[in-house]
Amino acid sequence: MKTTRRQFLSAAARSSALISLSPLVPQILLQATAAAAESPGERVLVVVQLTGGNDGLNTVVPYGDDAYRRNRFTLAIGADQVLKIDGYAGLHPSMRGFAKLLEDGKLAIVQGVGYPNPNRSHFESMDLWHTAHQAAVNRPSGWLGRYLDAAAKRDGRDVPAMHLGAEQQPLALVGQDIQVPSIQSLERFRLEVDGDSELRRVVQTSVTAERPADNDLLTFVQNSTTAALTSSERVEHALGNYRTPVSYPDTGLAQKLRTVAQLIDAGMSTRIYYLALDGFDTHSNQGATHANLLAELSDATAAFLQDLSQHDHAQRVLLMTFSEFGRRVKENASQGTDHGAAAPMFLAGGTVKPGLHGKHPSLTDLQEGDLKHHTDYRQVYATVLQDWLGWKSDLILGGTFQPLSIIGA
Repeated sequence: MKTTRRQFLSAAARSSALISLSPLVPQILLQATAAAAESPGERVLVVVQLTGGNDGLNTVVPYGDDAYRRNRFTLAIGADQVLKIDGYAGLHPSMRGFAKLLEDGKLAIVQGVGYPNPNRSHFESMDLWHTAHQAAVNRPSGWLGRYLDAAAKRDGRDVPAMHLGAEQQPLALVGQDIQVPSIQSLERFRLEVDGDSELRRVVQTSVTAERPADNDLLTFVQNSTTAALTSSERVEHALGNYRTPVSYPDTGLAQKLRTVAQLIDAGMSTRIYYLALDGFDTHSNQGATHANLLAELSDATAAFLQDLSQHDHAQRVLLMTFSEFGRRVKENASQGTDHGAAAPMFLAGGTVKPGLHGKHPSLTDLQEGDLKHHTDYRQVYATVLQDWLGWKSDLILGGTFQPLSIIGA
């Protein structure tokens, strides 16, 4: 049966399919799925941004240090509460998921991470972490965007990344050649026809019908929509066939990580997934807010890694967290903490060398009231680029930074 333009427009008006299926995102999803057959089992990096400046001192707690209790007169975590790592430091009591990962040998904690001449502005500091450049340098692209550009040229194909979330796409993913999609949920990219098989047939027939070859715009729209529908079917297949015995927490981060686990298990070749957890700018009444955020991070990550293990993906996925800065050593008059400097980073997965890496920064030898860093964040980036993604880091970071011994074979 011939499908008329009127039928096509009527179908489109009744369905959100042609609106919600953005040409950019499905095309990248389609390329990623097609490339999966060519490069099965590639390593995956999951980045979790802790937005606002995470208080490292109440995350990896120096409970064995008297200076900690003197400076945190209401916020100090007691030795009887902390989840002890050794005789000096332990995890916040809400981080039981991370404590279990540490016990299972799947969590590495890099202490004292920062950069020279720390900047306490959210915007400027986050900009530095995203670009891996010093403040005086023009920053047109992100460190992961530059990696994606370079890797695509080497491989002769796109090596895409994906940002999951409603916030603005992170500068870290911005490159010159590769376009990275931002999506809120997989359901956004399903062909929504409410079970109407005739509507599905009309839409699919319309976009595959023969059109005049000399109409470039119509050809572009038709090709883009065809790719979108194909990607929609692949994503719908992933949603319909994914099964897991793991119970994820009912939190935003956990549900995003569950989506990542679905895409990985569906055979997507996406190398990088980027997520954010906001709310760490705890200037007042920090205690309960910070505890809830750390619990969300910890429990979601633990469920995610358990899920990956259930599907035999744990050895090829690395999760990394970072925040733009830590908080000051001394709590303020509002039972909160102000912008600081050095803080810990976490790397989780089946191939990390577990435990504490580097000494906890001194609480008495300070720089303008802040902890001094001993590990440049670009050393962690160099580790991820070289030891995980298999890429020479100085080409991406614009300098040589000594990788850390965090990732095993």
